[in-house]
Amino acid sequence: MKDPLYICVHIPEFPVQALLRLRPEKSQSPVVVVEGDPPLEQVSSANVRAIQLGVAHGMTGAELEMFSGVSVLRRSAVEERVARSVLLETAARFTPRIEIQRSAGTAFVMALDMTGTSRIFGPADRSIAAIARAMKPLHFFVQLAASANLHAAVCIAPSARRQHLVIPTGQEEAHLRRLPLAALPLTAQQTETLSLWGLHTLGDLAALPEVDLVVRLGQEGKRLRLLARGEHPHLMVPEEPAFSLEEFIAFDAPVEMLDSLLFVVGPMLDQLLARAQNRCYALASVTIKLGLDGGAEHERTLKPALPVAQREVLLKLLYLDLQAHPPSAGVMNIFLHAEPGDRSKVQMGLFAPQLPEPTRLDVTLARIAALVGEDRVGKAVLLDRHRPDSFKMERFTVPKSVVKEETARHTIALRRCRPPVNLSVQREGRSLASFWFNSRLYKVQQAYGPWRRSGDWWSSEVWSREEWDIQAAADPGNSLLCLITHDLLGDRWQMDALYD
Repeated sequence: MKDPLYICVHIPEFPVQALLRLRPEKSQSPVVVVEGDPPLEQVSSANVRAIQLGVAHGMTGAELEMFSGVSVLRRSAVEERVARSVLLETAARFTPRIEIQRSAGTAFVMALDMTGTSRIFGPADRSIAAIARAMKPLHFFVQLAASANLHAAVCIAPSARRQHLVIPTGQEEAHLRRLPLAALPLTAQQTETLSLWGLHTLGDLAALPEVDLVVRLGQEGKRLRLLARGEHPHLMVPEEPAFSLEEFIAFDAPVEMLDSLLFVVGPMLDQLLARAQNRCYALASVTIKLGLDGGAEHERTLKPALPVAQREVLLKLLYLDLQAHPPSAGVMNIFLHAEPGDRSKVQMGLFAPQLPEPTRLDVTLARIAALVGEDRVGKAVLLDRHRPDSFKMERFTVPKSVVKEETARHTIALRRCRPPVNLSVQREGRSLASFWFNSRLYKVQQAYGPWRRSGDWWSSEVWSREEWDIQAAADPGNSLLCLITHDLLGDRWQMDALYD
């Protein structure tokens, strides 16, 4: 049987760390998080620099005014939810068995069951180092502890401030005995009772006789004693987080400058790309939803031709898109959602010429669309209609499969005249006799038609015309095969196409 191993990830002051994750420029200054309705806000979390100044939980806004240089942020439940999902996704790289632990304070605590992973990540100290390296790009300060007992790891993790701790198997009680009783999940009544007994540390509680403790506190007393000794068993109930690429940030005041918005969007894209790359994905699409001042929303979606993993490319595409479609008011919050996609790999031939990067195509098209309009950029797709030259513009996409080349066949090419050339036609009865084209008089030798076509009679774009396939000649050495049309509504003859 494999030796059990549990690693506890303890993130103190989680509300402020969740906000600073996307505001790295404020991480080196004192920051506090307040919650409540103004003017009754109270401090719910603070970073280390603010605590060193003397800021404490429960302080009011008036008390915070005594501290200079302190940044005040409002608590955001959405950003905390996104931050939790980011942490769970990162931890899932090491084990699928993850359980969130209840915390009495503002810390976020989760336990990882690393049993049986020594051949992958090595012993406990190397596993802790690997987890710490994975958490570092997320801009979280984490405290890690490893033990064969889950509760022992959870209790000692808050004290791992300077270095991560590994408790050898069988030495749980020796490492826990110096911790205060606050390390255990005690109720207010239990705290008061143990204080009246003169108990201050877990070692004091572990030294009490089990029978006497059960007589006074019941089975709950036995549980607390086992927790203090690092011997309480645990039935793990793993979390099952859904994989989603989302980021959210809110502002205290409306932001109107596009450059200021992109300055904030940059770190959000970094987080999305890091989480996608952890699963060997790129970003196939990015949707940005801007919450505007007044309650309205402004939403835009980018879909590159290929999944993108470059931050600079996505930022440039967002800049060009928002420049062409600016929000109508100041921005109060930003929500980013991305869809993952497989990373594109192109196998080039040994002697094949180097092709342009696919990511440069998206930036080029976005710049052209900003100049001429989005409805004028893309590829032309024929519509399923009878009207000639009816088409729509669609965005460029890279086909997933290679199209097989068909064997060339000898066919007649039809070359459209764009725009069609107006003609002067002479008729003999219902047949065509001759017409002027390119300052020459062509006499009709053979004519096939007319073929009548019409459509859109229910709209203002109604059309109706006749088509003729003509063989004509101006002189013995100058003949042509062509398609001539007659607009029945406008009574206009035109040269529509030439046959090769």
